[in-house]
Amino acid sequence: MKIQESEEMYLETIYVLKMKSANVHAVDVASELNYSRPSVSRAMGLLKNKGYITFDASRGISLTEEGKKRAQSVYVKHEVITWLFVKMGASESLAEENACRIEHVISDEMFEVLKKFSEKC
Repeated sequence: MKIQESEEMYLETIYVLKMKSANVHAVDVASELNYSRPSVSRAMGLLKNKGYITFDASRGISLTEEGKKRAQSVYVKHEVITWLFVKMGASESLAEENACRIEHVISDEMFEVLKKFSEKC
């Protein structure tokens, strides 16, 4: 997995977890992704250094404006692509699995085509 894809996956996961609970910690991200805590801790450090997340006093994770922007972008791609695959006849799990892969590599131009198409359906 490329670094950008990995960053986006972590940011999207934090974003989704934040929609469920205001308090998100690295252990929550590790649990959600089924990754080791040390791997997630390292990734969180890298995201913090790049200015995508911050930590509060209890080590809770917050997305910065830039982090939230990137996370929302990936999340929208995931939702639209999953919806289209389901609409085409794929099972929810198959659609989810493949959307997770595609959302990181699809060009913005191609995604806009898919998004416009989905709005017509």
